[in-house]
Amino acid sequence: MTQVLVAYGTSRGGTQGLAELIGDDLREHGYDTIVRPAAEVADLGDVDAVIVAGALYAGRWHKDARRLVKRQADRLSALPVWLVATGPLDGTAQEGTLAPVAHVKDAAARIGARGVQTFGGRLEPDAAGFPASAMAKTMSGDWRDTEHVARWVDEVDGELSATLR
Repeated sequence: MTQVLVAYGTSRGGTQGLAELIGDDLREHGYDTIVRPAAEVADLGDVDAVIVAGALYAGRWHKDARRLVKRQADRLSALPVWLVATGPLDGTAQEGTLAPVAHVKDAAARIGARGVQTFGGRLEPDAAGFPASAMAKTMSGDWRDTEHVARWVDEVDGELSATLR
């Protein structure tokens, strides 16, 4: 069975939830899927494909996602890989394909990623720390769209089915 790793970098848990949605959808497509924090990924030896998801904070892709790509660049370059960013706190991610932020674009080029995708983010109304607490006063909400995720996973499945199965 094809094994897919979904690794994520998050500070407030929203990207973890999105990574779990992706993992669940991949399992429904018949993949053996592991969802794990990017900081805990030490070995990609048994993995057939990888999705690296990272939250966006002030236009920066989460450091754990960036570090995973840097640390495992040689192995990732040999695998089908997709990069995901989460973070827009509005409906722009559902309205069309957003251009990737510089960190994601650079990481994709470094490893030859098959694609990049940006999904809406989540910000809890009681978010702590600056600037999250200030933003939460007017921008709290959840813009992660399960149907958008499912459509994207269908596309990933189509590519994986053509190359790995």
